[in-house]
Amino acid sequence: MTATLTDVARRAGVSVATASRAFGEPERLAAGTRERVLQAANDLGYANPQAAVATRTIGVIVPDVSNPVYATLLKAIHGQAWHGRHRTVLFDADEDLRREREQIERARKLDGILLCSPRLPDHEVLDLVGGTPFVVVNRQIDGAPCVLMDTEHGPQQAVEHLVALGHRHIAYAAGPRGSWADGRRADTITRACERYGVRLTPLSHQAASIQGGRAAAAPAAASGATAVIAYNDLVALGLEAGMADLGRSCPEDISIVGIDDIELAGAVKPGLTTVRMPIERCGALAVDLLVQAMAGGEVEEAPALQSQLIVRGSTGAPRATA
Repeated sequence: MTATLTDVARRAGVSVATASRAFGEPERLAAGTRERVLQAANDLGYANPQAAVATRTIGVIVPDVSNPVYATLLKAIHGQAWHGRHRTVLFDADEDLRREREQIERARKLDGILLCSPRLPDHEVLDLVGGTPFVVVNRQIDGAPCVLMDTEHGPQQAVEHLVALGHRHIAYAAGPRGSWADGRRADTITRACERYGVRLTPLSHQAASIQGGRAAAAPAAASGATAVIAYNDLVALGLEAGMADLGRSCPEDISIVGIDDIELAGAVKPGLTTVRMPIERCGALAVDLLVQAMAGGEVEEAPALQSQLIVRGSTGAPRATA
């Protein structure tokens, strides 16, 4: 099995970004760190793909550039691409399938494509990309190289946390229709609720935004659920604001859990309990795999990057058992 930059980083005990700098920007590392990375690469027989690839232009397509998750992802992608002096071109699909379709057609004229959470059907994505090297981020498409963030461990922990607090009726505030991550998160939460004998009320699909969360607040309140797990942190924050408009406080009247752990989640009061997703690692690894693909090498399947529940003040015991 061919060694990857991730293998080198693990062996050297550094991050993937640090391992990449040892090859692309060695002057930025301490001599000891650089030597440790180079020794790990030599031990593993790692061939740096950046040495075989000239500066390339990468198209990065995201569903909504205003979402802070994609801002974080884009920063990680740009930083990792910079190590190899590759250029990035941003395409914002704005949650519009027609626009996403047109942007893939434009991006395939570049040297490579990173498709972040595409909404189009699998077969259409593959047909549109054609022969351009590409990597799919945060969605699984059979026959395509993918970098995935875990949709099971963290959401399951969220259900376990709420059950331990005494909640017996949970609602799930769904995200955009067609979102791969939304479907997987909903499946995980459904299975976990069944396992613990907890009633689950699925709410209708909403935009992955604060306004989408506000729209979900009234249905969530009407459902009688004592806790809500939201598709992402923006929806969770919108839910909390919407509940406040309805005269309900968090967590006294309802507990709320988000997913992603954006920076704002830890700054609001109460702090938002959420599932931390490895967004930066996902972006860096995606670039690493795409560089391999652009070099003509075989792109290995990457393991799903682990998620983890972060408990803050937005969850507590339901009022009946407090």
